[in-house]
Amino acid sequence: MRYRTLGRTGLRVSELGFGTIPILKGDVPVLPDYFNLDDGDALALLGEALDRGVNLFDTAVVPEYGDAEIKLGRFARQAGRERLVLSDKARCFTGGDMYDAVCQSVQNLGGLHPDLYFVHQVDPENAGTVFGPGGALDALVQCQQEGLIGFVGVATHYYELLLQAARDPRVDVLQGSGNLLERGMLERMDWEADFSTKGFLLNKVYAAGVLPRFFSPNELLGGVLEYPISSALVGIGTAPQLAAALDGVEHPLPKRSFAQVLDRLRTSFSPVPCDRCQRCLCPHGLEPHIILRQLNYFFLGKDYWALRKLDLDIRRAAAFCRRCPAPCLALCPRNVSIPAYIQAAESLVQRYMYRGWV
Repeated sequence: MRYRTLGRTGLRVSELGFGTIPILKGDVPVLPDYFNLDDGDALALLGEALDRGVNLFDTAVVPEYGDAEIKLGRFARQAGRERLVLSDKARCFTGGDMYDAVCQSVQNLGGLHPDLYFVHQVDPENAGTVFGPGGALDALVQCQQEGLIGFVGVATHYYELLLQAARDPRVDVLQGSGNLLERGMLERMDWEADFSTKGFLLNKVYAAGVLPRFFSPNELLGGVLEYPISSALVGIGTAPQLAAALDGVEHPLPKRSFAQVLDRLRTSFSPVPCDRCQRCLCPHGLEPHIILRQLNYFFLGKDYWALRKLDLDIRRAAAFCRRCPAPCLALCPRNVSIPAYIQAAESLVQRYMYRGWV
């Protein structure tokens, strides 16, 4: 295992971080249906990861992550708190709700204080509240001053909000998504100096489990660790998954160009050549990169999930695109035919959602 310094925090974290969604037990939306670990199995898996050098463990407040936070607290007390870096988060945007969530997390962890605590799922609709006076960030700073947490974090899937957080002196650490295919934000971060002092945890490295059909863990982890991130978070629910992740990463790291990634995917389908750089600003407030992602995910195996997501807004999006001069085309560095793909997504939904397939 190799370790990297987590921004200006001074913490040293393992290049591979343990995402705790798969160790939870219960009936919650984030639980994959093939995991449901009891306490004994979960603690044994956490212990194996620690023994093999993983020291960063990422979780979230109950009930969003079921009982994972409680299991992690129990494990940390048994294994030795000083050996672990605990990363926690809550989907709370007002200051009062966030403060209460941190206090609840400390209780769930058995009195242990998280090293990192993130405002989770910050998006354009709630960002004003989160960053504004009396919002979640101010509450996390207060929790930091009171010793309830170590460092303040922001977790979001939006590049512009990551950049805003990177420029905010209250924020110590960031968490965002990216992988071999969806590398656009990582490449933009690589060029932006404001990210250089912030620790960065990367999630969605396996793209919700769809990319391992096409790439080995060595390729997936190596492909993101070449960027200036602190740790790549991987959801681990079995000993073979842990072994595959830890045994796979070689040094020097393998590099796969975006063209090589697309060529690999073309052995199965025709991928949308979008890396989700999020430069495709839309005058109608649409988010083309999300639609293009869902179109790819349909063919990557997340067909039911992708169709449900597309069906939420695809008819409105396609209608706008049919009468829009498409300024997004000039903004796309990969020359993706955005309007054409959006029409294709509408046709896909019409074909499957309303003809008895779903």
